[in-house]
Amino acid sequence: MALPGAPGIRLPGSLDAFELAVRAVLGQQVTVAAARTLASRLVARFGTPLATPWDDITRAFPAPERLSDARLEHIAELGIVRTRAQALVALAQAWATIAALIERPGEPQALVDALTTLPGIGAWTAHYIAMRAAGWPDAFPPGDVAVLKALRRRDAALTPRAALAQAEAWRPWRAYAVLRLWNSLSPAP
Repeated sequence: MALPGAPGIRLPGSLDAFELAVRAVLGQQVTVAAARTLASRLVARFGTPLATPWDDITRAFPAPERLSDARLEHIAELGIVRTRAQALVALAQAWATIAALIERPGEPQALVDALTTLPGIGAWTAHYIAMRAAGWPDAFPPGDVAVLKALRRRDAALTPRAALAQAEAWRPWRAYAVLRLWNSLSPAP
């Protein structure tokens, strides 16, 4: 199947893999705007004070050590549901192991496996983190709503299982297919 969108895109990376992973967890089952609000609250509460020439940038993103010691109720007070707060703490506590796996080229499945053992982190989130933090070109967040929506433009009856089977043809470059499908949903400039 020909994919929509222009070829030649690159996988988006991240300057801070921990921040990306936390934002991925915060973004589960909420809008992008809601996730951004939750991240801002997390930074305001747990971030490190920072001196910058910009008035609106006053804190650095919290370090894993800071969140690993955080009390669940202090995270939940920010409007973050308790299960997601538990996922954030578990992620922070396991970060040394996770970070080492991100740095290991050629072993992205080990990263996905380690992430999915953490409470509150499923396959979608683990694949998203592997795609963005580790640059895994074959990451494929299963059940992605936007991917399914883009694919259904050509086959309205396509099921999530059929979409996953269709994605097998894109190996080992499924992450690039995901980006092209996501981008196909954006309005043309």
